[in-house]
Amino acid sequence: MSGIFGMNLKLSIFGESHGKSIGCVLDGLPPGIALDLEALQLELDRRAPGKNNLSTQRKESDMFEIQSGFFEGHTTGTPLCAIIKNSDQHSKDYSILKDKMRPGHADYAGYVRYQGFNDYRGGGHFSGRITAPLVFAGAVAKQALAQMGIIVGAHILSINTISENKFNPMGEADELLQEIAGKEFAVMDDAVGEQMQARIISAKADNDSVGGVIETIVQHIPAGIGAPYFDSLESRLAHMMFSVPAVKGIEFGEGFAISQMTGSTANDEMHYVDGKVATTTNHNGGITGGITNASPVLFRVAIKPTPSISREQNTISLAEGQDTKLTIVGRHDPCIVQRAVPVIEAATAWVIWDMLLEAKKWEK
Repeated sequence: MSGIFGMNLKLSIFGESHGKSIGCVLDGLPPGIALDLEALQLELDRRAPGKNNLSTQRKESDMFEIQSGFFEGHTTGTPLCAIIKNSDQHSKDYSILKDKMRPGHADYAGYVRYQGFNDYRGGGHFSGRITAPLVFAGAVAKQALAQMGIIVGAHILSINTISENKFNPMGEADELLQEIAGKEFAVMDDAVGEQMQARIISAKADNDSVGGVIETIVQHIPAGIGAPYFDSLESRLAHMMFSVPAVKGIEFGEGFAISQMTGSTANDEMHYVDGKVATTTNHNGGITGGITNASPVLFRVAIKPTPSISREQNTISLAEGQDTKLTIVGRHDPCIVQRAVPVIEAATAWVIWDMLLEAKKWEK
């Protein structure tokens, strides 16, 4: 397997859910980037478990330790390594899962792929716990992008069948995106957010789980970022998004709905505003030909319901070679959407920064 992603910026993640620590190595960072460590920690805190009854009660502080690549407040240009120690593993909760495969999880697929040598405790390297170092990497990228005036923000568009309004495709106020990021439940409309939270609690009480949709926007990004075909911005973002556990779909701009529009409606007409090129609409999500066109980059990802539920389910026993029943015990999120928001933001920021550096290679 490869745990490395990126072209100019190489991100490597390592660790298992119930191992001693998890972490990442960031290779290719430009030297001299000022990093606010407290702001980095705040991003990890947004993702951390055990804060309320909407998430798993596993208690992890997610405090990071930088091992290299950072000196006197700035990146050095050498690989930056950070680790996050695990401290609240209940590995005994998973002993039964060595042979009994959890429906909806990667247990069986991972067992076959790694010939039974995979760490099954808590999902091992397949676990959403590994998104913590991804958030750290993305938090570094968000700070670098912010220094260029580029803002990445996201919100919970829907939980199960309950939805709030979409972002304005032409952009939102930066202050609104910052306000959403500061909320424990990242929505624009708090009244709708309360309904969403009630739906999560209801699923939990029923020993079930729910999923949802996260919408992301990248504002103030210049035109010309990306390349056609295999390195289109959509391709790179989709690759990264599907690397995040539980993501099962992605759409840019109008997404599938654009197929029901006519060309005259779907086309984003252009004009000049104060001497700069702009579009009058943003049905294509700020990307045409795989390249940014100066409109905000806008996309949505679908997050599936947490597969770990406390209901009895049908599965198989590899040891016995027959069908069996399984009731999953332990501490699990009835919904992971709210904790996935900073993960999607982080993953987005890393791709955008990487492709910005690629574009700079071609500048005259």
